[in-house]
Amino acid sequence: MVQRYDRLKEIQRLDPERDFLEIYRLTVTYEFPWDITRALELALYRTYAVPSIGRLLDETAELTERSQKRYDDTALLLDTVVEHGFDTEEGRTAVRRINQMHRSYDISNDDMRYVLCTFVVTPKRWLDEYGWRRLSDHELRAFAAYYRTLGARMGIKDLPRTYEDFERALDTYEHEHFGWDAGARRVSDATLALMGSWYPAPLAPLVRGASLALLDDSLLRAFRYERPGAVARGLTRGALRLRARAVRLLPPRRTPHYARQNPEIKGYPDGYEVAALGTFPTPGVRGCPVPGHRPPSEVPAE
Repeated sequence: MVQRYDRLKEIQRLDPERDFLEIYRLTVTYEFPWDITRALELALYRTYAVPSIGRLLDETAELTERSQKRYDDTALLLDTVVEHGFDTEEGRTAVRRINQMHRSYDISNDDMRYVLCTFVVTPKRWLDEYGWRRLSDHELRAFAAYYRTLGARMGIKDLPRTYEDFERALDTYEHEHFGWDAGARRVSDATLALMGSWYPAPLAPLVRGASLALLDDSLLRAFRYERPGAVARGLTRGALRLRARAVRLLPPRRTPHYARQNPEIKGYPDGYEVAALGTFPTPGVRGCPVPGHRPPSEVPAE
């Protein structure tokens, strides 16, 4: 019978530099599947507050007109690497698809590196506040190694090395770049509406209110949202902390839970092909592609 902290003991017996994929998989699919999903949603949401990112997402219309598909495809592509690893056919196909989409647009290396930083830092900060336990040093080192590997295969330059490097890079970039953009606000509103659509219609306003209550002041200022009141923040955050205490008392998971199993993934009831996920940008449509764009079939995987 697996006890609540047995899997953490297993993680601590592994080498975070060599076994980072196994550690990352154990952490996100056994220890914190629900929390990591919420944290990665927040991680991607944070990126909208960088005007160059939020504006591009608005111009492509993927998050404003096809919100559910964009959410599904992003989650499933990232999930494929977690489940199958970097060096399998499935993992290589997922990374190739991610690269084909990103390289169709004029995205700076700095913006790409910042997005990667959110994937490392936001889960740690979420679990500090709302997890049934905090991440161990082993897990933080494995998270950094996992995303260094993903970043390298995406061709991102000057990657941070340690968790502390990722955190420092994220905080600096947000301090220097967070700001208002009308297109980014449209993307933010569409994302909040998408989250509300996952629940019965009468609950949608509550979901939006709870989501805003979880945002820090820097995000609220960037999107020009009114700051939620103390009661709304207290109830939302208090409910999450109560959930964490309850989870701590439950038996640990016996089987892994991958993002593809999440109820929020709604666009592929009959299954999907990894190679068909995401978008296939068309020249001249909604600001795509950049000058000198190569068709996806000509773009290298790594």
